[in-house]
Amino acid sequence: MKSMEEMIKAAQQAAETISKQMEESQTKLDGIEVEGKAGGGLVTVRATAKGRIIGVSIDESLLKPEEKGIVEDLIAAAFNDARAKADEVAGREMAAMQQGMGLPPGFKLPGM
Repeated sequence: MKSMEEMIKAAQQAAETISKQMEESQTKLDGIEVEGKAGGGLVTVRATAKGRIIGVSIDESLLKPEEKGIVEDLIAAAFNDARAKADEVAGREMAAMQQGMGLPPGFKLPGM
């Protein structure tokens, strides 16, 4: 049987491994791009799976003063579409990481 000191050391090593894997996953998520679209592609928002906005593209046909409200709505819709896709990708990546650690399905680590 392991001594208490050996068990504590093993727990600390496991925590360090999990922390390192979490950092690696966050870095990976920031490198994965998703694209949210609205208005049939008239407005596009590019974001990372971590949720960082990379760019916004607006079709020139919308750049008229009378279209201001529509453009604002489409930007918000495209952002929300990109955010939903980023959350989906992040969820899949985190689930894969947890499975790789041998954690049971549905187990929630703090910060995940």
